[in-house]
Amino acid sequence: MKLLEERIKRDGQALSKHVLKVDSFLNHQIDPELMQEIGKEFANRFAEEGITKIVTIESSGIAPAVMAGLYLHVPVVFARKRKSLTLSEGLLTASVHSFTKNETNEISISNKYVQKDDHVLIIDDFLANGQAALGLIDIVKKSGASIAGIGIVIEKSFQEGAAELEKLGYRVESLARIAALNDGEVIFKNENVEELV
Repeated sequence: MKLLEERIKRDGQALSKHVLKVDSFLNHQIDPELMQEIGKEFANRFAEEGITKIVTIESSGIAPAVMAGLYLHVPVVFARKRKSLTLSEGLLTASVHSFTKNETNEISISNKYVQKDDHVLIIDDFLANGQAALGLIDIVKKSGASIAGIGIVIEKSFQEGAAELEKLGYRVESLARIAALNDGEVIFKNENVEELV
């Protein structure tokens, strides 16, 4: 997705070889117009899949998921990382380790909102090691629902997450695929193709 790649080049910051900061438009401040285009792109890519629900994880996955839900005309359910007094019964849970934050969270979704007749699209902001996606897959499987695919805003292709998910048989659609973060520069996977020719 060219629009997203241009925005990452302009406003993203490669803080190290593993960390990309995009808090000016995705992880802290949200650019609604960019999120609308991201949602439209996910909806186009999964238009023929018969999606009935979108599942994401709080908090940065919510904006792109809601926009995709708007275009696909389906509800969006987000897994909570923190316990809530109002969310206490019939929970589907999974453990997710965040390498960026170096912490493990138990995420949960009410079994009222994802059920066995649902066909789910999982959406998240980043894919690196795949832990968040695997946690969401675990929850969806526990509900008995089927998984249409996984939509990722930014994939760190130099880490094993996408390959692992594809090895498990899941369709992964990433809008921006990063090949490397070098000396403060973001290099996209499609840029490497030109170097190999």
